[in-house]
This record gives sequence, C-alpha cells and structure tokens, in this order.
Amino acid sequence: MAWMWKRKSLIATCLIVAVSLFVVVVKHSENPYFLLPPVFGQALSSHKPHLGYISISKDPASQKPLKLHCDLCSIVSSSGQMLGQSAGPQIDRSPCIWRMNNAPTRGFEHDVGHRTTLRVVSHTSVPLLLQKPQYFFGQGNDTIYVVWGPLRNMRKDGKGIVYNMLRQAVENYPHARIYITTEERMNYCDTVFKKETGKDRIQSGSYLSTGWFTLILAMDMCKEIHIYGMINDTYCKTEGYRKVPYHYYEAGSRDECAEYTLHESAPYGGHRFITEKSVFAKWAKTHAFKFFNPPWQLSSSPPSVKEQLNVYTDRKHVS
Repeated sequence: MAWMWKRKSLIATCLIVAVSLFVVVVKHSENPYFLLPPVFGQALSSHKPHLGYISISKDPASQKPLKLHCDLCSIVSSSGQMLGQSAGPQIDRSPCIWRMNNAPTRGFEHDVGHRTTLRVVSHTSVPLLLQKPQYFFGQGNDTIYVVWGPLRNMRKDGKGIVYNMLRQAVENYPHARIYITTEERMNYCDTVFKKETGKDRIQSGSYLSTGWFTLILAMDMCKEIHIYGMINDTYCKTEGYRKVPYHYYEAGSRDECAEYTLHESAPYGGHRFITEKSVFAKWAKTHAFKFFNPPWQLSSSPPSVKEQLNVYTDRKHVS
C-alpha cells in the first residue's frame, strides 16, 4: 500500500507541474509583448547577439547578428532643440553615442558632439547617406548603421531597392558596418505599437518613426539611456514654447511643433510623433531614461496613449 501511495503522490506532483507549465505557455502565447521589462537594466552580455538585426556582407553566408552593449547610451535627436544648448562636450563624454538618419556632426559639434557609435537609419534616408558616402562609410568611420524599412524595400531577392543600395555600399566600402532590421523585428515593433496604443499601425494610417525604432533597440542594448533634444507629448501645447526648426541642420525648415501637429492629424501616412512621445513617457517610468534639452517632467500618472490616439483616429473618420 505504501508504494501505491507514493506512486499516486508522484503522479499528482507531475500533473501539477504539467498544468503550471501549460498555464505559463498559454499566458505568453496570448501576450507576446514581453521585451521591455525583463531585459532592460540587467547586466547584458556584450557578446550576446541580437537576432533582430543582421549584417550586410558581400558573402551572404557570413552575415552576422548585431552584438552591442553599452552601460550608457546618449541618443541625440535631430531636432532643432539641439541648437544653442552647448551639449556637445557632455554628449562626447558618453561611451556610446547614437544618432538618427543623416543628421550630421560637422559644423554642429559644439551642440551635438563629435563622435557617433551607432546610427539608426530609415529606409527613406539611405539615399541621403549615399550622397556623402565617404563621410558616412569611408575608412576610419567605425560607426554601426542599423537600417529599418518595409520588406518591399529590404527584400534580398534582387527586388529590394534599398537593400540593393546597401549591398553596393558594402561593396564600395568593405569596412562599413551595416545591419538591417529583420522582417520579424519589424513586425515586433508594430506589435509594441498596438500593445501600447490599442491601435493597429496600418489600419490607423500610421508610420512608425526612426525614434521609435531607436528607443526599442536602445532598451535592448543600453543599461542607461540619455536622450537629448526630444520634446514630450505636451510641449507644443505649452505657452511660450521654444520654436525651432524640425531638424537642427535644416535652417528655415518647418517649425517642429507644426510638423508634429501635421503628422499627428494626417489621415494616412503620418508619423504619430506626439503619440509616440506619450509612450516614451510611460517607458521612462520603468526604465533608466533621462531627458535633456528640454528636460521632461514625468507625472505619476501619464496621459492615456490610447485615448490620445483615439482623438486623431476619430478626427480622421469625421473628415
């Protein structure tokens, strides 16, 4: 009888373990959005590859995933907010400095710094880089480039126009360190947007910004993040706000707040800059973000991103 009781106890224990594992699997399958809290702020290995970003090389067989870890990343916005702030020396003290698209340093060093560790680039900005290939890809430039874009432009079968440009750049500049964002990673970034806003990106007529892809990558790669020149979601409603050009390197360009408002209310094809900033404010409450020029005042209860996006979606249907 004793052996039968032990056998029943063992079976019961196994059943409990099996049911527990089943619950965990179901929970994760229903909620695929689990990137942000588990990994951010932990001691990440500098040798741990990120499979969402793959290198471009002359030999397809030698393509490798991105390997990068920084204790502190300084992300420099392309905004006109950078002008006149003399933040360059402070930025240059950071071990890792990230920039976006084709934002230059030459001529703006006092405000934006000299060095660039990594540059996140939109598929639409690749032709702008190729206008100055020696500046961006020439020998002695050890910057890592991470390019994002839709599959139609990034496909590898010879029909991806942007991928073909990047392949040619690697041919011309063998030392260039260029990575592309995988289709799976692109889909993941869409999933994050839907999880945070309650809106499907495509159905809501939205395009994600380079800043969105930059922050998601940084939360995987950086232990602490300093962000320069990025305004928050309420800045443009503040009385007497500082009017600056959309890009610091394009004097006379459209006012930044005017550009944000135009995109946020566009019925289709707009970047939801203001909505994204609401999401960043939410992330900043659980991750090691610090905002400079201008600083952000993070309230204890950030505004509802879903409600904010609903306003613009409803306006789109009415118009």
